Amino acid sequence: MKSQKNKNMLATIMLLVFFTVLAILILIPIYTIFLASFKPGGDLLQYGLNLGIDWSRMSFDNYVLLFQGQHEYWTWFTNSIILTVITVVATLIVSAFVGYGFAAYEFKGKNALFIVVLIILSIPLEVVMLPLYKQLTGWGMMDSYVAIVLPFVAHASTIFFFRQYLQGLPKSLLEAGRIDGATEYGIFFRLILPIMKPAFAAMAILNGMNAWNNYLWPLLVIRDSKKYTLTLGLNTLINPYGDNYSLLVVGSFFSIIPIFVLFVCFQQYFIEGMTAGAVKE
Repeated sequence: MKSQKNKNMLATIMLLVFFTVLAILILIPIYTIFLASFKPGGDLLQYGLNLGIDWSRMSFDNYVLLFQGQHEYWTWFTNSIILTVITVVATLIVSAFVGYGFAAYEFKGKNALFIVVLIILSIPLEVVMLPLYKQLTGWGMMDSYVAIVLPFVAHASTIFFFRQYLQGLPKSLLEAGRIDGATEYGIFFRLILPIMKPAFAAMAILNGMNAWNNYLWPLLVIRDSKKYTLTLGLNTLINPYGDNYSLLVVGSFFSIIPIFVLFVCFQQYFIEGMTAGAVKE
């Protein structure tokens, strides 16, 4: 008994040490960019990112530039916020309906369609970029946010997650709703949607991070600098004709904040959604 207790304590200590080291490794890059945001932009070019602190060179000049300087940073930031919100909401709604359909209903070709979803899940974006680009060009949607959002609204990984989350859904719950006179949409919105809150939170964080950090696809379809997302805009600060490392460093650090806030707001549901099923019998 005592030996087992010692083993459990040792395992707990080892896990604590492991996750502490992991947390330090994750926080070091964030701390490094935080320090760099107080240093002159030229230091990044001369010394690179480092953990050294020279108090004589530390100042709030970069933050003054960020909030009061003449640049388009806040236009890019606003564009990214709007695009991320639209993408997350549209993806969750469409993917939730599709995942719920796969989990709750039986219909002809169901397994074949789900296999298609799994195949799409395994195909990287780089493989389908050219066909998507050609198709959207033919539809006249280039240089618009529709071109960024539309191809990924029915997100394969989100559909798969929702389907797996609702897989254990008891059919008796649906039948009870139908007996009470609820429509199929009423069943989804009144009975299923509350159950899916943890799943929605988990997918909101993951899809929000993907949309916020998306770079390659917007680079292909957006031409107008006024429509640039934050990732595109920050990339334009360094070019062969000049650079603005001061704005790049502080802007990069500030771009972390929305994702951090998103995770803090949904972390409880995120953990529950990633570890638990919707209904336990």
